[in-house]
Amino acid sequence: MTSQLEAKKPSLTDIEKEMLKLPQVECSVIHRFGPGLYIRELHMPADTLAIGHYQRFEHMNIFLKGRITMLNEDKNVELTAPMIFTAPPGQKMGYVHEDIVWLNVYPTDEKDVETLEKTYLDKDENWKHADKLDRLQRGQMFLDTEDYQKLLTEFGIDEDTARTQSENLEDQIDMPIGNYKFLVSKSGIEGKGVFASSGITPGEEIGPARINGKRTPLGRYTNHSISSNAKMIEVGKDIYLVAKKNISGCYGGFAGEEITTDYRKNLKLIGVEKCQQ
Repeated sequence: MTSQLEAKKPSLTDIEKEMLKLPQVECSVIHRFGPGLYIRELHMPADTLAIGHYQRFEHMNIFLKGRITMLNEDKNVELTAPMIFTAPPGQKMGYVHEDIVWLNVYPTDEKDVETLEKTYLDKDENWKHADKLDRLQRGQMFLDTEDYQKLLTEFGIDEDTARTQSENLEDQIDMPIGNYKFLVSKSGIEGKGVFASSGITPGEEIGPARINGKRTPLGRYTNHSISSNAKMIEVGKDIYLVAKKNISGCYGGFAGEEITTDYRKNLKLIGVEKCQQ
């Protein structure tokens, strides 16, 4: 009888599949980069039941704030910040009693968050196939794509030329060392886009888009939108991306709102004018 009951115990994958059907809470992630170091800073609110992605390697953890009970098959363990410890590979589930701030620390020179997540985390099929786009978002993406074609015509730029310039590696540099609230990932507007991983407020600096005349990933991958939520501004000889509106961050482990700009204003900022009609 005992063996039959044990066989029916749900796995973390089964639990995650059911949890993904429920409303998700905001779990902000800030990406911090230092010399040879990447720190993934996670914020989770109290009264949250959370399942993490599978950590592929042993790594250092810094539990800065809060209290959480880790739910294990053999024994539940309550953790109270502050703590520093090394965790083995694996997937964990926990109930958050008090708002937490948790840091995963990885030794690496890589600065692309999408590459880092593929390196250190295994995301199961439940999560990969969960569709978080609603019809309103899909409709907006269609309008953005349509308006992009219009602006190319307005400025006399053909699509092949625009794509060639976008993919010009000689015009690109890595993000500098710093702290960022975004990641680059697949976009419904076009190719890859920039997505908020933590909430961003109006007027907040998102990061440098162009440094010494070269584009950062933020400058290359920020897509156009007819109702953009960010804008490019000049800071000395460089160009930075700044939020115009509140931009929502990660919910339930999914990337937050896509960060977009108005390409018409961007082109004017670098001295490109519309064609004469």
